[in-house]
Amino acid sequence: MPIRVLLALAALALALPAGAEPRVIVLTQTGCQFLEPEGTDHGFVTRSADDCRAINARTGAERVAKAKPLVLKPGRYVFRVVNRDVPYELGFWLRGRGIGRLTLPSVSGGGIAPGTSRDYEVDLRPGEYLYSCPLNPTPDYPLIVRE
Repeated sequence: MPIRVLLALAALALALPAGAEPRVIVLTQTGCQFLEPEGTDHGFVTRSADDCRAINARTGAERVAKAKPLVLKPGRYVFRVVNRDVPYELGFWLRGRGIGRLTLPSVSGGGIAPGTSRDYEVDLRPGEYLYSCPLNPTPDYPLIVRE
């Protein structure tokens, strides 16, 4: 892990009250997908976002129907998004689903170069969310926050 990531995490831990450290959720991206919700690496070969758009147009709906939703309790989280072998920069976008997009917290960003990771912190409230990558177009995966 790069030293700047370790330093940022240390600074974050110092800034939070005792017992309020965020939980870290690691999400790994390969070509056109996140591994954790799908439970397998489909081995998609991608050189650009257009490749993923075509792959997901053919297979995305079926894959999301089989995907395991991420179920969390309300609270502070750090989503550590890893670029594993995608030959271009990736991003991450977590947002409320449906009308929740207007009322629930959201976090997004890019710049995840091949072989690196980036952390995204968010305080999740109960509701239904979606997460995806618009730069390595992935399906919209479900995330549910409940007590």
